[in-house]
Amino acid sequence: MEARAIQRTVRQSARKMRLVIDQIRGQAVPQAYAILRFSKKLAAKQIHKVLKSAVANAEQRAQRENVALDVDRLRVKYAVVNEGQTLKRFTPAAMGRATPIKKRTSHVEIHVEAQAPAPKALPAKAGAKAEAIAPPARAGAAAAGKTKSKRPKAKKAGAKSKKKKASR
Repeated sequence: MEARAIQRTVRQSARKMRLVIDQIRGQAVPQAYAILRFSKKLAAKQIHKVLKSAVANAEQRAQRENVALDVDRLRVKYAVVNEGQTLKRFTPAAMGRATPIKKRTSHVEIHVEAQAPAPKALPAKAGAKAEAIAPPARAGAAAAGKTKSKRPKAKKAGAKSKKKKASR
């Protein structure tokens, strides 16, 4: 079950919003809510709205398809902030000039996905468990009998200049 929400033309630069969105990408929804709630960034408020909308969209989709959905099992699958349209304004400057002001906007997109419940592992025999834990041996290392190869040391660049000075 996947749902998404997009908010366009948020009046904040994408660069500032990416600092917050990077923290919630891949997190579980309850944990993402906590991160956004206690963040000091102004962008966290806008991103929280989009995440809340994505979760509501997932609930509506599950209800439409008559599928049980636990909101606490959702996770943020995809979260991105792209640049939106830049509003160009001008302010007066010295000697009759005008200085441009760029008011940047951004688009926020969040996809949430229901996590599949982890399958319970069946207890295996002790011998099979030891084989699964032991790392596989490399074919080249077993045949050569060595694990590391020695490389020749590089010559120092300053060695020649010292010899020339000593001979003078």
